[in-house]
Amino acid sequence: MKRSELKRIIKPMVAECIKESLLEGGVLSTVISEVVKGMNSQLMVERAVAPLAPPARREAPEATSRKLQETKKKMLSAIGSDAYGGVNVFEGTTPAPPPATQNSAYSPLKDTDPNDAGVDISGLFNSDWSKMV
Repeated sequence: MKRSELKRIIKPMVAECIKESLLEGGVLSTVISEVVKGMNSQLMVERAVAPLAPPARREAPEATSRKLQETKKKMLSAIGSDAYGGVNVFEGTTPAPPPATQNSAYSPLKDTDPNDAGVDISGLFNSDWSKMV
């Protein structure tokens, strides 16, 4: 018997046996249920993100300083001038930094003093750049 004849006879029998064992043995239904379970656990869920709040407008440094001094005076008067031996308990203090919000926790400037003036770049554009290049 030639190989092609044997293949023609055996191939339908093997296909029928495999189909029968998958359907009757419950193997196919088990495989399908496992695939469905795996697909359900990997669903992608979209969340709405709250829009970022616009940055708060900062007051002029003079106004902030004035308000701070007024607050310190009010606190001292509430404590009483004779408390603590007449010592100014707020002398040399600075206000605490504002609490970290969700957005400022990831800010590159989160550990920087808010009163820091930063680097003066006012003279950056006064020089002649054509000589430097």
